[in-house]
Amino acid sequence: MLKKIMLVVLATVLLLAAIESLTAQQRPQRRGFRSRPDRDMPAAQEQPPIPANEQERKILSVLEDMDQNQRRGMMNVPVEDARLLRLLTEAVSAKHVVEIGTSNGYSGIWFCLALRTTGGRLTTYEIDAGRASLARKNFKRAGVDKLVTLVEGDAHKEITKLKEQIDIVFIDADKEGYPDYLNKLLPLVRPGGLILAHNISLRGRQSGIQDYVKAVTTNPDLETIFYERGGGISVTLKKR
Repeated sequence: MLKKIMLVVLATVLLLAAIESLTAQQRPQRRGFRSRPDRDMPAAQEQPPIPANEQERKILSVLEDMDQNQRRGMMNVPVEDARLLRLLTEAVSAKHVVEIGTSNGYSGIWFCLALRTTGGRLTTYEIDAGRASLARKNFKRAGVDKLVTLVEGDAHKEITKLKEQIDIVFIDADKEGYPDYLNKLLPLVRPGGLILAHNISLRGRQSGIQDYVKAVTTNPDLETIFYERGGGISVTLKKR
């Protein structure tokens, strides 16, 4: 019992440390990952990601190119949000991440930065054929395509075919559909797993977002915090 309690405490500390650390992060400079200036931000906290090896350097260079040349029209997450996704994925040693809304694969590649080290894989859903095709090319040139299963089609229907346990869910698609994605995927999320949702604003008026926020803040089996910098992410823990 004591060992289980210690594991819960450790996981919670890692999660809170991840959120607090990324709260301080800004977008890096235009040469490389872009940044928003902040006169109160220590210089060391404005630095771009530092690659640990050549494989990571290659992946980060692809992400930099995508950030510079593919961002328009792709609705990609901001760099600081992407870094949070990678950090949380590695912190919980995720083996299976499910992403709703692949776009051109930008956030998916950030997930794969962590999944390379956890021995995990990504299942990602995209309804637009053109974006799905571009994402496949980006996954391949980043060298992470073997970690990814890209499902093309309506995620509301396709996710019902999932049977495997999920460690992290990331929802970044049609906002009115957030409650439906949550309801369908929550039973598959393991105890101690995370549900992340993008473009969450507590001041927003979109009915889908409001219903989603209510669902993750009134369920006694869930614990939710909100990271409102960047594009706005809710982080929900499925309690053990």
